[in-house]
Amino acid sequence: QDAFAAFHVDKALVSKYLKPLQIGELAPDEPSIEPTKNKMLVKDFRELRATVEKMGLMKPNQLFFFLHLAHILLLDTAAWLILFYFGTSLMPFIVSLMVLTISQVQASWLQHDLGHLSVFRKTKWNHLLHKFVMCHLIGASAKWWTLLHSQHHAKPNCFQKDPDIDMHPFLFTLGKKFSVELGIKKTKYMPYNHQHKYFFITLPPLLFPTYFQCHTFYIAYTKRYWADLAWMLTFYIKFFVTYGSLLEIKSLLAYYFIFRMLESSWFVWVSQMNHIPMDIYYDKNLDWVSTQLQATCNVEQSLFNDWFTGHLNFQIEHHLFPTMPRHNCWKVAPLVKSLCAKHGIEYRCKPLLTAFGDIV
Repeated sequence: QDAFAAFHVDKALVSKYLKPLQIGELAPDEPSIEPTKNKMLVKDFRELRATVEKMGLMKPNQLFFFLHLAHILLLDTAAWLILFYFGTSLMPFIVSLMVLTISQVQASWLQHDLGHLSVFRKTKWNHLLHKFVMCHLIGASAKWWTLLHSQHHAKPNCFQKDPDIDMHPFLFTLGKKFSVELGIKKTKYMPYNHQHKYFFITLPPLLFPTYFQCHTFYIAYTKRYWADLAWMLTFYIKFFVTYGSLLEIKSLLAYYFIFRMLESSWFVWVSQMNHIPMDIYYDKNLDWVSTQLQATCNVEQSLFNDWFTGHLNFQIEHHLFPTMPRHNCWKVAPLVKSLCAKHGIEYRCKPLLTAFGDIV
């Protein structure tokens, strides 16, 4: 199946684990594809995937990822050195905050690559460095992220299957169809007619320092991710020891929560620009390509956009080929556009600021 091919790098290894679960083969007179799925689109996409693999677009450029990690570590070190050399007055405090925020967000893009097994050819190396970046550099659980993010990729924007839209209907009402349904039922948890205003002061600045901060520890503890918890503690020990040696307790706590809020704002605007303005509804059991395309859109390419979004501006290609190294997404984009044009599917690509405006 297309989801299986999309998620797994070493398919032969995974097949060994799945083989005991096989019940049998379909009878010769049974259809091999469900009526809700576009048979020709599935066929053409599988040919496209074979072409992409022959072109070598699934192979990572490890120099790219090494340099990316190097600039994260340099920024992380620079944030502390700014306070150490220039003192803790207002200006060095602000500059240090900005530098650490950039380092943290870029680390979150790198852990995303590692979580998708797109940095190394060997899965175990991806998992090991994923723990270092996600747990030690960011302070969150790698397995927690994988658990939630895999569900998102399997069924993006499908209510009750994609955890990224669990905020509906308790904080926001998402999607035109759901908004109408809530109106008919007269269900209202929040003043939804003002959600475009309270969005600015709720989800972007508060997602990381409140919900994610608690949820990552809750999942890691309840699911007994002991290795992740140990790695996560190293982040907090390192942070409070190094910055605690320079800042008083009030300034230290303010520094921590401000950089978390800045990091959260950057992450939310980038991650939501590709999904929230798209179709959101119950799972329609469509084929892999249709499921991904109805829930994703792209943002125009530029050196800044690629760096600022961690190549999530190529969200369509990323969702169709999750294990593809991000530096190759632009190469496959023309082929995906051609596939969409052939089957009459809209391929949406917007300027960055337009994508941000569409969230609101």
